[in-house]
Amino acid sequence: MAAAAADEAWCRETFPQVMELVSARLPQRDACALLSISPWCHRALTANPKLWQVLDLHEMKKAGERLISALSLARYCHLKVLNLEFAQDIDDRHFLHLKEMGAILLEELEFLNLNACQRISDNGIEAVTSLCPNLRALSIYWIVGLTDASIEHTVKNCKRIIDLNLSGCKNISDRGIHLVTDNYQGLQKLDITRCIKLTDEALQEVLQKCSALESLNLYALSSFTDEAYTKIGNLTRLTFLDLCGAQNLTDDGLTCISRCGSLTYLNLSWCVRVTDAGVIAIAQGCRSLELLSLFGILGVTDTCLEALSKSCSNSLTTLDVNGCTGIKRRSSTDLIQMFPFLSCFKVHS
Repeated sequence: MAAAAADEAWCRETFPQVMELVSARLPQRDACALLSISPWCHRALTANPKLWQVLDLHEMKKAGERLISALSLARYCHLKVLNLEFAQDIDDRHFLHLKEMGAILLEELEFLNLNACQRISDNGIEAVTSLCPNLRALSIYWIVGLTDASIEHTVKNCKRIIDLNLSGCKNISDRGIHLVTDNYQGLQKLDITRCIKLTDEALQEVLQKCSALESLNLYALSSFTDEAYTKIGNLTRLTFLDLCGAQNLTDDGLTCISRCGSLTYLNLSWCVRVTDAGVIAIAQGCRSLELLSLFGILGVTDTCLEALSKSCSNSLTTLDVNGCTGIKRRSSTDLIQMFPFLSCFKVHS
C-alpha cells in the first residue's frame, strides 16, 4: 500500500515537474510520440503550454490532414509558429476547410512559413491569412503561382506584419509592392529575390516608405538601376543587404549605400560594374561588416582590401574574393594578416 501510494504521489507531483524540464529540450515530434506512453505523461505534456506554441510539419507527408487534426486539439489554441515549409499533400482546400469550421481562429499566430507549398493559390492565402489577424511574419518563398491578389488578401487580413518573404513569387508586380509599402511601413525584413516583374518604381517605393528596414534581399534582380540603388542609403537601420547579380549597380550607387553604417552583411557577388572606388566607400562607411562577398567582380584589386583592412579588420569574419582576378593577395596567410578574425574565406580563381 505504501509503495503504491508513493508511486502515485511520484506520478502526480514529481513526474509532471520532470516532464516540464525534459519537454523543453525535446523536438516537438518526440514530444508528440511521448503522449501515448501513459496517462500521466499525456497530462504532464499537454499541461505545458509552451510546448504547443509551435507546430512543425515541414517536409511531412499528408501535412494538410495533420494540420486540420492538430488545430482541432485544445492544446494548440495558443499557437505562435506554424511551419509548413516543403510540406506535402497540402493545398487550398485544407485552409478553406479550417476557415469554414469557424471555431478555429489563430489569434496568437505570429509566424507562418508556407515556403514551396506549390499547390497553394491566392484562394488559399486568403483563407489562411483570414485566420491569423496578428501575424508578424509571413514566408511564401517559391510559390510561383501566387499573384498580387495574395498581397491584397494579406494586407487586408494581417495588419501587423514586419517580416515578409516573397522570394521566387515571379508574378508579384509593382502593384503588389505598392500594397506592401502602403500598409507595412514598419516593415523590418523584406525578401523579393527573383520577383522579376518588379521595376525601379517598386524598389524606390520600398526605400521611401519602409525606412525601418533592417534586412533587404534583392538577390538575382538584374533590372534595377542606380537611380533606385542610391536610395538604399536612406535605410539607416539596415544590417543585411543582398545585391547578388545587381548588374547595373555602379560605384556611385555603392557610395550612396555606404551611408548604411550599420551593415554587417553585404553580398555584392556578380555586381560586375563595381570597382575599387565603390568598395573603398563601403569600407569607409560600413565599419561593422562581418560578411562581404565580392565574388566574380573583375574591377576590384588589392587596393580595396587594404581599405577594408584599415576599417573592418576587427569585424570581418567572412570574405569571398573568388573570381576577383585583380586581387593578388590570395594566400590564407595574407588574408589572415589583414583580417585576423576571418573564419571563412574563398579565394580560388
